[in-house]
Amino acid sequence: MKILPKILFAVVTVAAATQAALGEAAKSEPAAKPVPSRSVFVMPANTRDGRDPFYPESSRPYEAAAASTRILVEVNTLALKGVLGTPGHYVAIINNHAFAVGDEGEVRTQGGSAHIRCLEIRANVAIVEINGQRHELTLGAK
Repeated sequence: MKILPKILFAVVTVAAATQAALGEAAKSEPAAKPVPSRSVFVMPANTRDGRDPFYPESSRPYEAAAASTRILVEVNTLALKGVLGTPGHYVAIINNHAFAVGDEGEVRTQGGSAHIRCLEIRANVAIVEINGQRHELTLGAK
């Protein structure tokens, strides 16, 4: 029966010594914050380079790359068919599609669909941006 108090005293003493040692170590050296690792994901350009692991038969990731290819549009296929409105509030009709200043949209041409943005409209002229290039369309000109 006298052994139990001795064992209890030894356990308490060792625990107190360990806690004191850990406390001194924590005070002397500040703990360094762990640096988080970064994951890098590379989107493959086509199905041969890689696939979506959740939908391996899907072509969705590659549709955006195909849509971003620009269609070369001949400017002479765009026609300013009319200008409506009052000075300062004009609306231009380009290939049967209405545009105000700042509007963007798809216009059908003989070569396919073209994305244009209307920059400025005057009485007989519309200035548009096609694939990053500015073009001036004149009323009645082909």
